[in-house]
Amino acid sequence: MTPAPQWVKDLKPSGPQGSELLSAERAKSNISVEKLSNLLHTKEILERQDRLLKILQADKVFDKSQNYFDGRVDKFKTALARAKRLRQLQIKHNWSHDEYVAANDLVSEPGPYGLHASMYLTTLRDQGTPEQHKLFLEPAENYKAIGCYAQTELGHGSNVRGLETTATWNPEDKTFVLHSPHLTASKWWIGSMGRTANHAVVMAQLIINGRPYGPHPFVCQIRDMKTHLPLDGIHVGDIGPKFGYNTMDNGFLLLNKVKIPHVNMLARFSSVDPATGKYLKPSSPSLIYGTLTWVRSTIVLQSGGVLARGVTIATRYAAVRRQFQDRDAPAGSKGEDQVLNYTMVQYRLLPLLAATFALHFTGKAMMALYQDNQKMIMAAANPADSKRGAGPEQTHSGSDLLADLHATSCGLKALGSTTAAEGLEVCRRACGGHGYSSFGGIGAWYADYLPTTTWEGDNYMLTQQVARYLLKSARSVLKGNAPDNDTTRIFNTFLQKQDMGAAHDVLGSDTDLVAAFAWRTSFLTFEALKHRDVEKNSWNSLLVDFWRLSTAHSQYLVVKNFHDALQSESLRSEVDPETLDVLHKLFRLHALNTLEKEASEFYSSAAVTVRQIQLARTKAVMKLLEEVRPHALRLVDAWSFPDWQLDSSLGRKDGKVYEDLFHRASELNPLNGLTIDPYPDNDVLVKNDETAKFKSKL
Repeated sequence: MTPAPQWVKDLKPSGPQGSELLSAERAKSNISVEKLSNLLHTKEILERQDRLLKILQADKVFDKSQNYFDGRVDKFKTALARAKRLRQLQIKHNWSHDEYVAANDLVSEPGPYGLHASMYLTTLRDQGTPEQHKLFLEPAENYKAIGCYAQTELGHGSNVRGLETTATWNPEDKTFVLHSPHLTASKWWIGSMGRTANHAVVMAQLIINGRPYGPHPFVCQIRDMKTHLPLDGIHVGDIGPKFGYNTMDNGFLLLNKVKIPHVNMLARFSSVDPATGKYLKPSSPSLIYGTLTWVRSTIVLQSGGVLARGVTIATRYAAVRRQFQDRDAPAGSKGEDQVLNYTMVQYRLLPLLAATFALHFTGKAMMALYQDNQKMIMAAANPADSKRGAGPEQTHSGSDLLADLHATSCGLKALGSTTAAEGLEVCRRACGGHGYSSFGGIGAWYADYLPTTTWEGDNYMLTQQVARYLLKSARSVLKGNAPDNDTTRIFNTFLQKQDMGAAHDVLGSDTDLVAAFAWRTSFLTFEALKHRDVEKNSWNSLLVDFWRLSTAHSQYLVVKNFHDALQSESLRSEVDPETLDVLHKLFRLHALNTLEKEASEFYSSAAVTVRQIQLARTKAVMKLLEEVRPHALRLVDAWSFPDWQLDSSLGRKDGKVYEDLFHRASELNPLNGLTIDPYPDNDVLVKNDETAKFKSKL
């Protein structure tokens, strides 16, 4: 390929330059980016990020220049090299688990050790006995054995009870026989299994004397520790290219009567007595239940940051990109207008910017709820270690909180991941034509994030769990034996006031705005209860109602958590008054924009009037967009994404959008290393191939 001539290198974008535009944008606001960043992340985490970033950028294996050009095989090879190097750096620098995770986040791609470092180690740690920790966990923690978590099957995903893989107890030699009786029993979508893992935690139906006992976890070696070839009776491999996530080797697994020792059944909570063959039930089922909510709680916490990447890129580019001229601009005005000045762009991006903060504060509250739940459950399981027992409203410590946590994690996981995934696509479209380029940095991130909407529970299926909890809570309120929690309190308020009306001042009062969301949830709950209990409608016929109910309840929780965060002394002490005022505007923008989009339910529930909806749409939201607009750049800057992490031409912090786009296309593109023969009457395809010089040097 002929290098770009000097005259090309000397060209600049027509003025004003992107860097000038972004500097002018940041000058419009007095928000302290540093204080807001510290609020979102803490000063210690930001300092850690800078330290880790320097280490990664100095290592050639993490060079990102070919990320958007490599095909599937090269992507996987590069990801494997990076995963190995990350582990080596963890040992070299004595990184903690959190530092390792943070470094992996900066690399920003799913790695072949992903399921080993998360689900495999977590499952061994949480569900294994001390003996099994010694046998399986210690080698895994030292990366002497690489594992994965094999639950989903070709024919079953969310319905774990329907899994077809079996684990049959064999009393003669005290073993379990793992078997895939049908093609649909093939484990499928299993991260790290395709080419990387040599062990798997296999979820299989436990069978003793012909009787099924439901799915249980079993550790199974699947590849030879030296040759890395599949063991006898095991067929394993990669499932092929996907819409995204192609740096991860999602795999399949079929087992043909594979024997494993008795000790390979993870037995912290349930087990089989090797002497008698008797099944020993979990001593505390809630411990398993609580642990399973951890991943969903983490997804809720991460959703705000996931969306913030797309919003950061789109907002910065919308400030640099100029198109057309305002039809009402003064006569003689020159130049095109910044895209971010158009209200249609603001209407698409700024509510998403508000949602990033709403989801962030909700995620923090979700993790706090999870931690409180774990403490109470452990106290119940070990009363001698606890200074307190059950509260006055509890029959067992943590029992009511656990049900609330499970429903909350299901609903917020569904809402948070859906909001983030759909919001990323809105951000990509807001970038116009260049948003379709991989160099934009949103497309690949969107494709890699999409599976979050279906794993750990399909987002539509999960809403049934929320509805079941809300209906149960409503029944307990009607019977007068409800525990005292937020859900039952809003139900009681609704029942007390439903005949006199709500009269929520959503335009003038923040507390009334939150209360309107609570009212809508309560109304939809008691409507669903009437359809189910009085009219005796089938569960299946009500699934759409349940989805709407779950969405409403989860939106209420997000609005409530955002509001509660703004009232907290810790937040108020960390930011200046102007920043607090802007955060308050973001709260109202998020809440009123949500109310506008869900207007029919707010009106039909009598939470608000038609006139309030009209004013929210025509006055309040549009005014808030105007008020938030000057602060947009500083607000996205506060998320503190390094350019290296974003890997985006459009989202560069310095605004050099067009220079970077052209550099990647002209200087880094391997396809420009091919000189082809274009004529159909000649069988020669390539005259000269110089693509090798572009390849990453691993």
